[in-house]
Amino acid sequence: MSSEATGAEHAVDEGGLVFHPMDQFIIKPLFGDGAVAWYTPTNATLWMGLSIVAIIVLLVLSTSKRAIVPSRAQSIAELAYGFVYKMVEDVTGKDGVKYFPYIMTLFMFIVCANFLGLLPMAFTPTSHIAVTAVMAMAVFLSVTIIGFYKNGLGFLGVFWISSAPLALRPILALIEVISYFVRPVSHSIRLAGNMMAGHAVMKVFAAFAAIAIASPIAIVAISAIYALEMLVAFIQAYVFAILTCVYLKDALHPHH
Repeated sequence: MSSEATGAEHAVDEGGLVFHPMDQFIIKPLFGDGAVAWYTPTNATLWMGLSIVAIIVLLVLSTSKRAIVPSRAQSIAELAYGFVYKMVEDVTGKDGVKYFPYIMTLFMFIVCANFLGLLPMAFTPTSHIAVTAVMAMAVFLSVTIIGFYKNGLGFLGVFWISSAPLALRPILALIEVISYFVRPVSHSIRLAGNMMAGHAVMKVFAAFAAIAIASPIAIVAISAIYALEMLVAFIQAYVFAILTCVYLKDALHPHH
């Protein structure tokens, strides 16, 4: 089971069962109990590093000795490569394929961090808005720069819906501008919120599993939620990647 499903903190007090499902998201230093500064190695640092190691093992080491009959690791790497490549090509077109390495990196980091976060005693860095916001802002700035570099001021056409009635175009342009600058907010909150919510629910059911009368129901429930979280871990990585492709398509072809 995941870290949320193990070692659930609970105590029987006058008020009943006491547990803290949000404690699992606390950033803690790896060494000592001092304050956390920007240079302090933390549990988030550790698990982001392990995610990078997992990507290297999966995509580099497992394919270093490519065989006609692939191993399981090579098969997974090839499936991931083909899946993301097809997504980029289908959404952005041939023009967007050159940006495939960037989107592949984003997808693999998120999916590895999400799945590693389901291990016992693990930490999920993608449940923190500080992590997802950096990735979302990087996508936002990259797409904006590419848009102006490729199209010049013509990139502003992404805000002008020429197919709408002329009287509505200024209003729609204002809405499009607001929507554009809200992108990094929604892009980051969607991923962090879904990961945090699922892990918190698992922690709650893990605490109820300690009560004898509720234990069988709680165990069945947490098993079902854990299976659902495995699906969510992949889906959220896919959603983040495909939205990046959609934003990139707007930058490459800004005119509606």
